[in-house]
Amino acid sequence: MSSSLPLSGRVGIITGGARGIGYAIAKRLLQDGASVCLWDVDETALSEAKASLSSLGNVATAQVNVTDAASVEAAVQTTLAALGKIDLLVNNAGIAGNNAKLWELTPEEWRRVLDINLNGPFLCCRGVVPQMLKNGFGRIVNIASVAGKEGNPNASHYSASKAGVIGLTKSLGKELATSNILVNCITPAVIETDILKQMTQQHVDYMLSKIPMNRFGQKEEAAAMVAWLCSEDCSFTTGAVFDLSGGRATY
Repeated sequence: MSSSLPLSGRVGIITGGARGIGYAIAKRLLQDGASVCLWDVDETALSEAKASLSSLGNVATAQVNVTDAASVEAAVQTTLAALGKIDLLVNNAGIAGNNAKLWELTPEEWRRVLDINLNGPFLCCRGVVPQMLKNGFGRIVNIASVAGKEGNPNASHYSASKAGVIGLTKSLGKELATSNILVNCITPAVIETDILKQMTQQHVDYMLSKIPMNRFGQKEEAAAMVAWLCSEDCSFTTGAVFDLSGGRATY
């Protein structure tokens, strides 16, 4: 890879990297010169993603359950063994959960969404930050959601989990502010991926109606923003929230 590429020599982890937004992010980071390790729970999808991305650069994989601390730590060691270091972490793995009013959600469903969407990023940051501190460099990008700022009806578990990701980002950004490790998040409106299949058509229509551009975001648009946040061009921004909402966000 040419040294002129903005991420040349960097090594990045993308959770939920085998499909959707995570796959698009991995592709963009590879195109910008990074090596990547795809973390995902789906071993078959990981194999397929690696096969299709390997022509772009160095791709490793780790099957991981982001809600399990031991699984995350094993994936950290797998990444280090395959790629030698960790510079970048993109916490992308997440689920939408069922659409229902808060009082109609089961406690199990509430916990499942919070576990994957919020505890997952916590455990991944907990596992990766010590490696970044050793290297004296790091970029962490958390994928939150505009729902974490506004609160979508019939998605209280998802909205609460993403609000938590925003808070986690701000806290960790301050804790690492003098360590050359920057922590930021993006808050997309709906990005057109298979996650829409988890939602009712009524909920999808509601979310589209809130976007002034009158379209959903594209995976490549999210990947472009993440790539910049992973680069050294992003140098004086941490604990920040970057909107990707087609004009929906008002703050």
